[in-house]
Amino acid sequence: MGVKRDWRFRLHEIIFGTETPAGRAFDVLLMVSIFLSVGVVMLDSVAAVSAAHGRLLAGLEWFFTLLFTAEYLLRLACVARPRRYAMSFFGIVDLLAILPTYLTLVLPGAEIFLVIRILRVLRVFRVLKLVQYLGEANLLVRALRASLRKITVFLFAVLCLVVVFGSLIYAIEGEAHGFTSIPKSIYWAIVTMTTVGYGDISPQTSFGQTLAALVMIVGYSIIAVPTGMVTVEIGRQLQSHRSGGRSCPGCGAAGHDDDASYCKICGAAL
Repeated sequence: MGVKRDWRFRLHEIIFGTETPAGRAFDVLLMVSIFLSVGVVMLDSVAAVSAAHGRLLAGLEWFFTLLFTAEYLLRLACVARPRRYAMSFFGIVDLLAILPTYLTLVLPGAEIFLVIRILRVLRVFRVLKLVQYLGEANLLVRALRASLRKITVFLFAVLCLVVVFGSLIYAIEGEAHGFTSIPKSIYWAIVTMTTVGYGDISPQTSFGQTLAALVMIVGYSIIAVPTGMVTVEIGRQLQSHRSGGRSCPGCGAAGHDDDASYCKICGAAL
């Protein structure tokens, strides 16, 4: 029992830790593999390259798929709660990195070529695996998660505003000026409020242009709101981030304080 626990602990230190030479070497090797695998996917989408080197690209794709499959299984093996890790963000990303290639084996046939193509594109999700090797990215993810409720309320308020502005511009301009429905007018309000300004439809009357100017001003004033929310949370995360890459052996979550005895996510002993 002790040998098994020691084996899992050592494997966890290599895969999830960054303090040891073996852990750093593992991360570097995996990052290089991710970059190369994404490059293979991109080259496979070029018709001329795929026609000339299709067999080579297919072989490389299966090589990386098997490599990431082994990595995924090892991650599940070295954590105390595999199911929790599998349902986490990085667990889902790891699964997306390997699942599309295997699905192409059970979905043959020219009639579903579009599905195969979508599955191939999904392999680019491997690039998201790089996030877990960047401490700053992990900090940003935690800050976004902490400010999720505030941003949700903010987005709901913005949604109410675009519905109101869209309805007003529909009543002012009408179908004669391209605002053929309230949903299309709401689309105009979103494009205008975000200062994108495609210009495919625009108000022609004085009242409509006045409303458009108001929407633009409101758009500029609200852009900084979510940025401020996330900035505050990033500051809090920076203050509490003293662990230096310490991760939970149970679920793999990182960012624990030096004096923490238990994981703040799953409650496992650190």
